[in-house]
Amino acid sequence: MRVLVTGGTGYLGRSVVRALASAGHDPVVYSRTACTSGLPGTLIDGDVRDRASLTAAAAGCRGLVHAAALVAVWRRDPGEFDAVNVGGLLNAIAAVEHHRIPRLVYTSSFLARTPEGLRRPPRWNDYQRTKATADAEAQTAVQRGVPIVRLYPGIIYGPGLLTDGNLLGRQIADHLAGRLPGLVGADRIWSFSYVDDVAAAHVAALERGAAGRQYLLGGVNAPQMRAFEIVRDITGRRLPRRLPGWLVALVAAAEETRVSLAGGRAFVTTGTLEILLRDWPLDSGAAEEELGYRITPLEEGIRRIVDELNGSTDEDAGPSQA
Repeated sequence: MRVLVTGGTGYLGRSVVRALASAGHDPVVYSRTACTSGLPGTLIDGDVRDRASLTAAAAGCRGLVHAAALVAVWRRDPGEFDAVNVGGLLNAIAAVEHHRIPRLVYTSSFLARTPEGLRRPPRWNDYQRTKATADAEAQTAVQRGVPIVRLYPGIIYGPGLLTDGNLLGRQIADHLAGRLPGLVGADRIWSFSYVDDVAAAHVAALERGAAGRQYLLGGVNAPQMRAFEIVRDITGRRLPRRLPGWLVALVAAAEETRVSLAGGRAFVTTGTLEILLRDWPLDSGAAEEELGYRITPLEEGIRRIVDELNGSTDEDAGPSQA
């Protein structure tokens, strides 16, 4: 099956493209840097904000995986999140409708859902706000018959690129290099989703996911600190410090003032802090039953990260978000 993959050069997107190729599909990688990615399949440079270009790239495809997203803590112009995370999905839907493509697999996020203790999805930062808005747009499209399968990964992690899409990998790299100041919300529950497990679920959703269905792609539900206990057991490195929320709130306020005046990258914001101080467990039972979703043990996944980092120079590991 010829399958268009938006965001195919991102952290998850690369794994999805390789999983599609391994399963015998013909991936079409659509990204701003597709042609220099070295990925298998047809490579097309393009931007998901360009509806005409995206629609043209989808010609001849029988499936579309929409994994493109702006994953970031902050942007000076919040409209960037809307243009990519909401507008990009609407453009993917338009391409599917135009070509009558039988299946659209949409990569949403656990942040589009509701944490424990709340009744509706919050809008604490622009990434979360726009993923929740995009999820509502996807539901509207489902109601008019667009064949969308929605996937909600947890904290995607694993070896490979140390980008915003691999937060835990970046944190571990920073911790081993002595750059991680500490953890806020260390005892809050995350659902750790190994990247290859999530990629395999995308292929399964494309092949046999029911149109209109929503699948949670969680992993091991555990406190954030548990990942670093495993790192300690492997490397002997001491656990990171636990940072109090009130202290990080002061830092976040200062960061927001700094980037608003001078630009640059905000390492933490008040909205991000709200997210870190909540529990986000996921129940992946439906995905396990219907998609054959399998969960890699957290110890195994983290060992793969550490093994790769021990064989690298850490030069590509940027500063952590936490």
